Amino acid sequence: MQAQELLTVLAEGDIVSGTQLAERAGVTRAAIWKQIEALRTRGVPVESRGTAGYRLPWPIQLLSPTAVRGHLPADVQGRLGALEVHWELDSTSSEIQRRAATLPDLSVVLAETQSAGRGRRGRAWLSPPGLNVYLSCLKRFDGGFAALSGLSLAVGVMVMRTLKALGLEGAGLKWPNDVLSDHGKLAGILVELAGEYQGPCAAIIGVGLNVRLTPALQEQAGQPIQDLAQLAGGEAPDRNRVAAALIQALAQGLSQFEREGFAPFAVEYAQYDLLHGKALRLHGALGELEGVGAGVDARGALQVQTADGLRAIDSADVTVRRA
Repeated sequence: MQAQELLTVLAEGDIVSGTQLAERAGVTRAAIWKQIEALRTRGVPVESRGTAGYRLPWPIQLLSPTAVRGHLPADVQGRLGALEVHWELDSTSSEIQRRAATLPDLSVVLAETQSAGRGRRGRAWLSPPGLNVYLSCLKRFDGGFAALSGLSLAVGVMVMRTLKALGLEGAGLKWPNDVLSDHGKLAGILVELAGEYQGPCAAIIGVGLNVRLTPALQEQAGQPIQDLAQLAGGEAPDRNRVAAALIQALAQGLSQFEREGFAPFAVEYAQYDLLHGKALRLHGALGELEGVGAGVDARGALQVQTADGLRAIDSADVTVRRA
């Protein structure tokens, strides 16, 4: 019995005996124990209940293309390219990169777990199986890189639209591409571009959204993080519904961005801007800069009011901290 099959059996949250698992798979109890330990190593909180067996502390919903499509309106289903769910990938964005030449526009790839999930500036993204949503979307554009200013900020707005559709509040946006709550990071966004500067190009948009985290995973993250379960008062929303809400927000939002650019997103971004009016300290290739957050401009650059006047920061290789 492989880890994927074992997690499927445990998904309902019921106690399942090791003997039953071993008989079902035609393996020894020791083999089942090794797979249990493999899931635990990945961050899945499998509990031992003595001779009774094993269980999860709460039910989970494994992702299913059929279930995800069932939550999507017909117009969005009609516009999607591929919709794939994999058990494990190095990363969903890497999978799209490998196949970008053959995948249709607005293709979406999800994975239950990632062995090399990527965040901004090469940071690793924790990807335990069955607990969160790891998704990448391929979107092609005709106008070149120059027309994509502010895309990562617009995707942040799309994530906020996702939360609104799920009935969740209490999060905001930290320039350039973090979704935060009062208690930590809720989602990360990574946009990678390929193609021509003034011609056809493509964006691979990766989103990692925390749905359910364990205390051990929160400690392992090395920074404050939060999940949708906490925003929802303890009850995590259905993962297939979360994935569908995110896909719908991306499909509709990316089409809007293609038509109108960042401008229609700027007002919405301002509603969620966690840096506006805050004392900031920025570190980057040009040294250190201090000032007060003054929103973003029409291109999506961070505006900072400094002692020498208003500065616009448009390099994503800048670290921004509250002073």
